[in-house]
Amino acid sequence: MGHGWEGVVLKLMRGRDFAFTVTGAEDVTEHCRRVHFTDGGMLAATGVHPTMWVRLWFDHTGRPHQRAYTVVDPDPAAGSFSMEFALHDGPASAWARTAGVGDTVQATVQGSAFTVPDPLPERMFLIGDSASLPAVNSLLSAVPDIPATIWLETQDDADDQLPLRGRPARHEVRRIRRGAPAADLAATVRRDLPELLGDPSGAYVWIACDTVTTRALAQFARKELAVPKAQVHALGYWRP
Repeated sequence: MGHGWEGVVLKLMRGRDFAFTVTGAEDVTEHCRRVHFTDGGMLAATGVHPTMWVRLWFDHTGRPHQRAYTVVDPDPAAGSFSMEFALHDGPASAWARTAGVGDTVQATVQGSAFTVPDPLPERMFLIGDSASLPAVNSLLSAVPDIPATIWLETQDDADDQLPLRGRPARHEVRRIRRGAPAADLAATVRRDLPELLGDPSGAYVWIACDTVTTRALAQFARKELAVPKAQVHALGYWRP
């Protein structure tokens, strides 16, 4: 399967193509499936950074369809990693439901970039949802000793069972149910963050949820709370 015009654009932007092979799979919850892969040489070629993501290609009614997924537990020495798929309608979920040992999927690496802040911040504020949870986990694992407050938007009770690699002594988790009448994610963060922030120069704000919420909260942190631009990382994962 070719990658269509999107593949051409990514190639012009120096995207690099790889083929991943499935080595196993397991259900994390009834709505989430973790698939294990060998990397086709990717990790050795690209290196690894927290929150690293790649684009996977799927067939959708005869046309190429790409979705981005975070690399989970990358092991460059072994050339392996995992990915977590939310199980809903769509070609990516359909593929993940039946993925078995030996199956392959095409991938393109382009656009993923992240550097751990240097110097390290005094405190982190992470805002995400179930789609960005693997990235939240990789960031917490990279800097486990920095105190952090995490706002996590969940869709249903199954999302509450997704593994969060926080340390209770260092990481406070605040869960917000999507569509709850009391408060949504953006309103909750706008209410809570000013009281927790302290000195903006010592804070690091990481936001990865739907594009509308991500854009609004990034602007709030920079313009209304005066968090330095370099200390706000924002990436919209999906469009509502």
